[in-house]
Order: sequence, then C-alpha cells, then structure tokens
Amino acid sequence: MPLSEIPLGVPVHNIELYPGRGAQLVRGAGMGAQIMAREGRFAHVRLPSGEIRMVDTRCYATVGQVGNLDHENVVLGKAGRKRWLGWRPTVRGVAMNPIDHPMGGGEGRSSGGGHPVSPWGKLAKGKKTRGKRKPSSRFIMQRRK
Repeated sequence: MPLSEIPLGVPVHNIELYPGRGAQLVRGAGMGAQIMAREGRFAHVRLPSGEIRMVDTRCYATVGQVGNLDHENVVLGKAGRKRWLGWRPTVRGVAMNPIDHPMGGGEGRSSGGGHPVSPWGKLAKGKKTRGKRKPSSRFIMQRRK
C-alpha cells in the first residue's frame, strides 16, 4: 500500500523510490524499515543501514518484515554445499599462466607484481567502474552510521 496509508512506526519492506518504478529498497532476507514521520508529500523512512531518507508518500511498500531472518547465520560448512548452490571454484589470477591472466606466470610462487586486475586487465580494487549516478543526497536526511 502507499506510504501515505501506512501508520507511523510500522515495519515495512519492498519500498519504491519513485512512484510506479517498483520496489528498490529493503528487499534482503530479514530486512525491515520503519516509517518515522510524514511531512507534506514525503515520508521519513529509517532504513536498515540507519540512514533516514525522504520517500514520496505515493510510493508503495509492503507492510511487515522480509522473512528468512536467519539467512545471515547459515554456515555452508564445505565446498560441496557451495557447489550445490551453483557456485563454481574461484582460481586466483597469480596461480594461472600468463596466457590466462595478466597476473599469471613467474618462476615458482610469485605474488603478481602489478596492481590487482581482472582477467581482462581492468583494475580490481578501488577504481570506480560504474558511470555517474544521479545525485539523490537531497533526499537523505541522516547518513548511515
């Protein structure tokens, strides 16, 4: 239901950021946000990260908390259980041959030498790879702690 119809203090999830765009916030297992207040056409929502954000009251949300609360506590226990979930083994670049990876090769065990990169040579740590995003900071009332 729209945020304008949900009582204050009630936990919600599956929150839209823009009316009609579909849920974008608070969708993970066990997550829940809280409607703190309403001011004009905006509701103040406290997200699981602790951030308080203004969201249009015409945006829809689902009342309640997402299920599967213990998801983060599950220990897989062995490589085989990870395989059952469809994950394949991860091989380090430095363990490969130079033909297979930019960080491969070297006599004996070598630690790469260059900056960590993907198999296609893109920097792997710290370099921003996404395009510029539209600023939404004017809707953030309090940053996450």
